[in-house]
Amino acid sequence: MKKRRLNILWIMAALFAFTGCNDFLDIQPVGKVMPKTAKEYRALLTDAYSRIPAERGKTTFRSDELTMEGETNTTNLDSYLDIWRWNDTSPDETTLPFEWLQFYYVSYIANSVIEQQYNITEATDAERNQLAGEAYMLRAYMHFILVNLYAEPYTHCDPKNTKGIPLKLDNDINKVLSRNTIAEVYTSILSDIKEAERLLNVEEWPEGETYRFNTLSVPAFRARVYLYMGDWQQAYTNATDVVGKHGELEDLTASSTLPNHYQSVEAILSMENIFNSSSLGAGYVASGLLSLYRSGDLRKSKFYKQLSASATEVLKAGVNTYRCTFRSAEFYLTAAEAALELNDMDNARHYLTELMKKRYLSAIYPTYEAEILSMTQDELREEIYNERFRELAFEGHRWFDLRRTTRQELTKTYKGETYVLQKDDSRYTLRIPADAIEANPGLEEENRE
Repeated sequence: MKKRRLNILWIMAALFAFTGCNDFLDIQPVGKVMPKTAKEYRALLTDAYSRIPAERGKTTFRSDELTMEGETNTTNLDSYLDIWRWNDTSPDETTLPFEWLQFYYVSYIANSVIEQQYNITEATDAERNQLAGEAYMLRAYMHFILVNLYAEPYTHCDPKNTKGIPLKLDNDINKVLSRNTIAEVYTSILSDIKEAERLLNVEEWPEGETYRFNTLSVPAFRARVYLYMGDWQQAYTNATDVVGKHGELEDLTASSTLPNHYQSVEAILSMENIFNSSSLGAGYVASGLLSLYRSGDLRKSKFYKQLSASATEVLKAGVNTYRCTFRSAEFYLTAAEAALELNDMDNARHYLTELMKKRYLSAIYPTYEAEILSMTQDELREEIYNERFRELAFEGHRWFDLRRTTRQELTKTYKGETYVLQKDDSRYTLRIPADAIEANPGLEEENRE
């Protein structure tokens, strides 16, 4: 019975993945023709890119970036309020669910390309390799987001003995899946990135196609993976590789382009619409975040707009022009954090201050630089965490940063009610959706408080 349920789940995933596509994307033997040419496989991958869930943006509501106080949009508020207050056991029926299955049918498409890469017709070897390389990166990225939503953070568990999420590395819909360990998931992610590195050959895509993985996205993705693993040497090596190849930063003292804009000089991969239009109006920028921006920090006025004494809205999100998966500032911060943990204080300060020069008024920056140079290791660690918060707010990083680092206590209030996420709370990890467990009881989680 369990096997039958899982088969149904994967058949539904496969069918849904191709719903609305052209006839050549139908699945054999149910459909008529599998894609054959490079053009057809490119269309298949384009469909996969379009279906990547915006769950990194949804985690913004679980973090400390937003407040729900004020005259927010009622419809949007109902969709996000229980996410915001961590009510995972009995959310209102209007609450938006976190995706699970959609990640797997994006992987299904990626697996289709990988399995058929040597059969693609009307293509050069370089074109076949590029398509396959993108598919490996897509599969790795889907597993990476899933394991960081639905499993314990790598840095706060025994990865070799802690259950993660099921790996789906082929399109056999008859295979009964179980949860792989967290270590197994990360090993698979890194293996896929390594294979993609061998295959990818497009260094830069033209405007309109920058949502596609390129060669620089390999060390960028790898740096983020190793950061989340707490592998400081590999995180540093890959982050500095990115900075060395693509170290451009938007100079906010002179530029009107926001750093996470797809046309920014910082852009590496503009794949995800992180904090989309449906999220705007459901809340305002939290006062705790705003208080982190010090005098002379140009980001406060460029990233946000004050509507009233108690309400500030975010400007760096909500439209497709702010699609952003990897940009150069992230890797300055990764290099700084990794160097710090390697006891290399000089380089930690160097990469942090190189970013700060582009974010603060030139007359004020020397004051903050002097503070950085005088900080102890613990003080500098806290400053790097705060700088990540200031720089990467509303770009899908904060919740994952909280998970992998301090898992600190968070307190929120709404209409006189106080909600608390305790330090190291089990709710730092999402519950696997009930319908997924019903389809496959093998996914059942251990008892949680």
